Amino acid sequence: MNICGYLERSWTPQQLVAIDQIFFSSSATQTFANAAERAAFRERWLGRYLQFDAAHAFVAIDAAGSIVGYLVGAIEDLARNPRFADLSTVQAFAAVSARYPAHLHINVAAPMRGHGVGAELIGAFAAHAVDHGAPGMHVVTNAASRNVHFYHRCGFVEVDRVTVGTNEALFLGRRLLSAQITSSAAD
Repeated sequence: MNICGYLERSWTPQQLVAIDQIFFSSSATQTFANAAERAAFRERWLGRYLQFDAAHAFVAIDAAGSIVGYLVGAIEDLARNPRFADLSTVQAFAAVSARYPAHLHINVAAPMRGHGVGAELIGAFAAHAVDHGAPGMHVVTNAASRNVHFYHRCGFVEVDRVTVGTNEALFLGRRLLSAQITSSAAD
């Protein structure tokens, strides 16, 4: 398994399609009213990160050169960045996000889950965030999501929770000290 920065390589069209396939197959939202809604969903959770924050993105590649996972993120506090004003949870968690400003979204192809790929991606992002001076990183997820246990194994703890519509959102944070940048568990 090789973890590399998104900007470290030139990606083939097939590899870029693989990122989208992993994104959509891993999403809790599986149906869209139309192509425009699907495109807007991709832009919100993946596209804008690759466009504006590609320097903070990482890709997992297997021995055959296939993309098997990715992590996109931002280093600066999303609550202080107008690009993320459309996310209701950003303002809901603004009081705690300054302590954990680096933010990430991660997805791994289903056959590769449970093999440490996600933990390696998080470790790479954590080291990168430390190098960029972030005191902590966070994820926001649904309290009922299966990924909560994965994030706990990777050193994230519940910092806050809010109800947004009918969902309970969790803010899971991880302090970043240079001695704690690697993940403590495999996914």
